[in-house]
Amino acid sequence: MELSTLRVTLEQHIATVTLNRADKANAMNAAMWQEIRQAFEWVDRTPEVRVAVLQAEGKLFCSGIDLQMMMSMPAQIADDCEGRQREKLRRVILDLQDTLTSLERCRKPVLAAIHGPCIGGGVDLVVCADMRYASSEASFCIKEIDLGMVADVGTLQRLPKLVGQGITRELAYTGRTLGAAEAQQIGLVNRVFDSRAALYAGVQEIARQIAAKSPLSIRGSKEMLNYARDHSVADGLNHVATWNAAMLQSDDLMAAMVAGMSKQTPEFKN
Repeated sequence: MELSTLRVTLEQHIATVTLNRADKANAMNAAMWQEIRQAFEWVDRTPEVRVAVLQAEGKLFCSGIDLQMMMSMPAQIADDCEGRQREKLRRVILDLQDTLTSLERCRKPVLAAIHGPCIGGGVDLVVCADMRYASSEASFCIKEIDLGMVADVGTLQRLPKLVGQGITRELAYTGRTLGAAEAQQIGLVNRVFDSRAALYAGVQEIARQIAAKSPLSIRGSKEMLNYARDHSVADGLNHVATWNAAMLQSDDLMAAMVAGMSKQTPEFKN
């Protein structure tokens, strides 16, 4: 893909999406917000992609929203009518939210490989991923409180479902920095690796394991997990029954059964 703030590669069914504004600490400017959505919409619709890895260039994973973008906001939403001005701002916020929701909306699993500081909007971004992994020097900070604002693009809605209300409120109210070891302890990240190189190698190996599974079943599992998170157990059971009534009798099921009986590795269609 031809993008100005991201680098996207595809190898062995794994798409690697890299934040690529290292000279700006990977601050999320207007172009990056739009390109993140473009990248994950491409991941979603490209059959050859079975799993995606999100990572970043430079010393910081992400320093959050670009301050120049925030400073340009008044001109972007300017209107003689205050009501219409407020409506424009609401539309901007909803659009930024939708950019990050594109990771959840993407049918393929997204694995975030986080090194160095992940601040503000960076936290909003990674909590949308299916799983998060960190290098030992990674850290996390809900920085919005220090800017005199409420985090408004997903952290306050998604983080409590990952780590619970108490720790989320502490981080949101204090703006303190959370280290990698504590992030693993509370369940924000699945695993901590000793170095950035080990992080990338480890996450790619997990991605390869996912890419070897039935793509249809992986996509279904992601949909069921996202649905169950936001609905009752009864609703989730009903939804998965409907899914399997429609999708269970697939070529993937037969391929897996035949491979299992012959002790071979199954091969699946994209």
